[in-house]
Amino acid sequence: MHWGLVPSWSKDKKLGSKMINARAETVSEKPAYRTAYRKRRCLVLADGYYEWVKQAGGKQPYYMRLRSDQPFAFAGLWEKWQSKDDSNYLSCSIITCASNEQLAPLHHRMPVIVEPTEYGNWLDDKTSIDSIAQLLKPLANDMLATIPVSTFVNSPANEGPDCVIEHETQA
Repeated sequence: MHWGLVPSWSKDKKLGSKMINARAETVSEKPAYRTAYRKRRCLVLADGYYEWVKQAGGKQPYYMRLRSDQPFAFAGLWEKWQSKDDSNYLSCSIITCASNEQLAPLHHRMPVIVEPTEYGNWLDDKTSIDSIAQLLKPLANDMLATIPVSTFVNSPANEGPDCVIEHETQA
């Protein structure tokens, strides 16, 4: 799948570059997301994610992961867009919500992380929208470790374990 949801009705797949995150507060109402929210929910697997915090001297990257060091799943949506030549383009995005108290100093929003016990409900298109809406909340405080990491992670060319090694903050 391609990152950045392209609604089936879009005239151009370039719209996806603007659709990487859906807001939990409006996902059921926004035309670009509402059908996928009702019928095409997915889980986006991860072992962590990054946020950057403005500080004197630049932005400090932080790596967020579960304290248990286990993989987890973001609440996601997917769509199939058909081009003029009839080829299919699959795309997805994640849903974000207001940050919990722990992460609020780093960023005002955070990805919705679905609890493993709720995976089946999230994926089942027969689950009521009211039940699904209850899952769109911040993860409980202190479940995530927030680790300052090197600006090495700032380049997409850099991959591997060096991206998540704890590093002193720049400030």
